[in-house]
Amino acid sequence: MKSLRWILILLFLLSTVLSLWAGESNAGKISGLVFGDYYWIAANHRSDIEDLNGFWVRRIYFTYDKGLSEHLSMRVRFEMNSPGDFSSGNMTPFVKDAYVKWKSGLTEIVGGISPSPTFDLIEHIWGYRAVEKTPVDLQKLGPSREFGIAVKGALSADKKVKYHLMLGNGSGSKSDSNKGKKGMLALSFFPTENVVIQAYGDYNDLPGSNDIYTLQGFAAFRSEAGRIGVQYTYQKRQIDDPEADDLDLNLGSVFAVAKVAPQVNVFARVDRMFDPNPNGPKISYLPFAEAKSTFVVGGLDVAVEKKLHLMPNVEWITYDDVNGVSIDSDVVPRLTFFLKY
Repeated sequence: MKSLRWILILLFLLSTVLSLWAGESNAGKISGLVFGDYYWIAANHRSDIEDLNGFWVRRIYFTYDKGLSEHLSMRVRFEMNSPGDFSSGNMTPFVKDAYVKWKSGLTEIVGGISPSPTFDLIEHIWGYRAVEKTPVDLQKLGPSREFGIAVKGALSADKKVKYHLMLGNGSGSKSDSNKGKKGMLALSFFPTENVVIQAYGDYNDLPGSNDIYTLQGFAAFRSEAGRIGVQYTYQKRQIDDPEADDLDLNLGSVFAVAKVAPQVNVFARVDRMFDPNPNGPKISYLPFAEAKSTFVVGGLDVAVEKKLHLMPNVEWITYDDVNGVSIDSDVVPRLTFFLKY
């Protein structure tokens, strides 16, 4: 199965490159990015990974965009990454995006695997996906992609109010076999060119009584000198067990980015998980303990070239005591690189 997947990917890449070399009109556009780190697990609540260090590539994107007509376009994006569980292994490719988009005026209709409304805007304004995922993505409270159909656009010509409505499988980019679906809606308000406010909600209809509800608010201020943002997310996970309580997860975050020189930014972010996250130990590259936590990341962004950035940074996690037992903090210094092509 893996061999077949590789063959299909190679055939796609070969056909795309040949069409570009042949000078085919409207042959499309190839782009992508690569980011990774040299990391050192200076301290960790898990003794088995403490003091580990090395290089890894956390993401490689290969993207192909093509206009099909005046109103119709498509995108296919492949992703590869190093194993995030500190094991040895080869990078595995998979489909990140695969969608067709129809656009007319202020309205877009997208079908296939595409970015979900959950934190698409937040990730764009945070601007440092190469350093770390957005809080909801990091804590596995919602996926970055959904397989489904989306309608998005602006409600007026001044684009002060935008919407992103999506109906998907509720299992990220994976196929789905249950009858329930996930509905998502983000409403974004742009009262000035510097300010954005977004309200978001979703409902995931899962088998049994295991439904998930999410509510989220986000606000940001942007200028040439930098940007700041704040968000709060609440998620309820129903538990299909009369003897178990439903799970409530509350997450808050604030970040700031400041330009200190023409090619240098300084950035910082603080996330607070007000409840223990059962998915914490499964987080790739930065496993959390299952406890209330405070996550801090800060560093510099140095633009070596327009498309090449080096970002020395440190990630630090502290935990609340669990039943009177203290948990060691996590400290991870890194030198992160980011390249676009």
